[in-house]
Amino acid sequence: MAAEIGEKAPDFELNNQHGEPVKLSSYIGKKPVVLVFYPLSFSGTCTGELCELRDNIAIFESADTELLAISVDSKYTQKIFADQEGYKFQVLADFWPHGGVAKQYGVFMEEIGFAKRGTFLIDKDGIIRAKFVNGPGEARDLGSYQEALAAL
Repeated sequence: MAAEIGEKAPDFELNNQHGEPVKLSSYIGKKPVVLVFYPLSFSGTCTGELCELRDNIAIFESADTELLAISVDSKYTQKIFADQEGYKFQVLADFWPHGGVAKQYGVFMEEIGFAKRGTFLIDKDGIIRAKFVNGPGEARDLGSYQEALAAL
């Protein structure tokens, strides 16, 4: 079942690249959240997309929005990936149960074991306000993020 626009975002708790727990519901009443599911750390398209977000982090900061990137990689892989690429946003490990959060959002591909490129903009009330999903190898456009944030 996919998470849809207008619905309450499924809550979750995952470890970030520092091993710290991050709970989606902890942002309710505080700030919007952009969830960025990506297939795998260190892959070409994923690295390119996240580096583009890193280089344009001001878009999210000016909207007072928390950016959370999520893949099925372990927190250890996420740490090395985030450090190597200089990501200042949190990179979360949807490692165990494998892809559990991606499944909640309807972007996990069972047949290959990782998530599609799913993006969800969640408002301060925990409601999904925008969603766009691309398949493997289909990079997201930065303009899509800008349009979604403008809709807040």
